[in-house]
Amino acid sequence: MKKILALLLTLVLMVGSGCGKEEAKKEQLPKIVIGIMPDVDSLPIVMAEENGYFDAEGVKVQIEQFKSAMDRDAALQSGNLDGAVSDLLAVAFLRSGGFSVKVTSSSDGSYQLIAGKGIAAENINGIVGKDVAVSRNTIIEYITDAILAKNNLKENSINKVIIPQIPTRLEMLQNGKLTAATLPEPMASVAVNAGCKLLVSSEEIGINPGVIIFKDEVIKDKEKSIEAFYRAYNRAIEYLNTAPREEYINVAIEKCGFPPAVKDALKLPKYRKATLPVKEDVTSTVKWLKDKSLLKEDYSYEDITSNLVNNDK
Repeated sequence: MKKILALLLTLVLMVGSGCGKEEAKKEQLPKIVIGIMPDVDSLPIVMAEENGYFDAEGVKVQIEQFKSAMDRDAALQSGNLDGAVSDLLAVAFLRSGGFSVKVTSSSDGSYQLIAGKGIAAENINGIVGKDVAVSRNTIIEYITDAILAKNNLKENSINKVIIPQIPTRLEMLQNGKLTAATLPEPMASVAVNAGCKLLVSSEEIGINPGVIIFKDEVIKDKEKSIEAFYRAYNRAIEYLNTAPREEYINVAIEKCGFPPAVKDALKLPKYRKATLPVKEDVTSTVKWLKDKSLLKEDYSYEDITSNLVNNDK
């Protein structure tokens, strides 16, 4: 009996030692620093951190919050970020400026053209010639132009007011200081919940330019960390697609930078596991930039994507 107990103890110690080595191995993955925006695209990353999925995959992810795309991109270029929740336009601009980043997956968000509180606009024709808030040369302006084009309106049919920060755009819209604004979720739902009116959404016109990006050098040097990041990201998506909202809503408000009004208004998309964007979204984005003389290069799909998520598109 003593020999049997001794053998069992030895086996337990061996297993424990093996687990310890495995944990030590996981802890060796280089840290990732990623920038997020106050939008639903960023929520899976926040929940992966909150629920311990990154730790379970052995990767430390430091999350930095930004209120404007300009500040986010400046942080990328200054070396303070490894990657970010971003969009296809930002990728093209960064690469055109000599800063090498690539898309590693699409993200799931929604952008909506919203009429301000008290504005008598039943449809998009009601804002012709009026002030509409956007952020210049960003995904917001791109989607605004796409919405206009889909409704047979020209870009100059509205007066674009440049307001880079999303919370400021939302506040002015709610206070009746703007006729309309294009907002990402959840800010769009907050505006509608406060009495503003949805005119057109990005889903209605079939556009999804939101992406997650990493610097080329990070993709090369921290490939295993990015793969671990996406395993945790996919677990967070499974969670968000099935969990009751009361389990995550307070975290969304606190750690995504959502306003408190989101508690009643938040509408999440049906999140997809990490996959690269479809080619049409890439080509249409590049065409828009070139048509506006914002881009000289003619980037291909392969130029700006990196397949780390086993996408077969």
